[in-house]
Amino acid sequence: MTWNFLTANTAWVWAGRMWLVLLAVWIVAWLSMKKAKKRETWGQRMEHGVLVIAGFYLLCRYQTDWGWLNERILPDVPMVCLAGLAVTALGMAVAIWARLSLGSNWSGMVTLKTDHELVRTGLYRWIRHPIYTGILVGMVGSAMIRGYIRGWIGIGLVLLAFYLKARREESFLREEFGAGFDEHFTQTGMFLPKLT
Repeated sequence: MTWNFLTANTAWVWAGRMWLVLLAVWIVAWLSMKKAKKRETWGQRMEHGVLVIAGFYLLCRYQTDWGWLNERILPDVPMVCLAGLAVTALGMAVAIWARLSLGSNWSGMVTLKTDHELVRTGLYRWIRHPIYTGILVGMVGSAMIRGYIRGWIGIGLVLLAFYLKARREESFLREEFGAGFDEHFTQTGMFLPKLT
């Protein structure tokens, strides 16, 4: 079977649909969130929010006047596009699974919820922040499709944003769960399973 119909533009449309599915899951799941009892400040939210927006802008924005940032480091060939779609789909699946595992404990901001639970099921058995892992994997797949240097720089910005946000979340969780979180911390990796 030939995949010559699969170009970066066609694959990008399909990847965009995957991102829209992720957004739809987030919106529906948002309706069941517990009430927050403590949350990060707006300044702290902006600290990582600006980096995430900038990272996705670099990855997604279609322009031809970006100079060297628009240099293609991966070719626009069907196999790269297909691999990018597979990696994007994997990332979306990981993020959705992790989001559903959190249930009503999830929030887009760093918060502690009323009756907050330390979730250690699903991917949380091995990874402390698998939603971020899924989103980053999805970005890698999408960057493979786009092929531009700027997409990879965007991933770096989002990785930095997620690292900063994850450290704040861990501070909140350590404050709330003490030794229980410390045990979870030693048994899991931040974005990937811990190698021991």
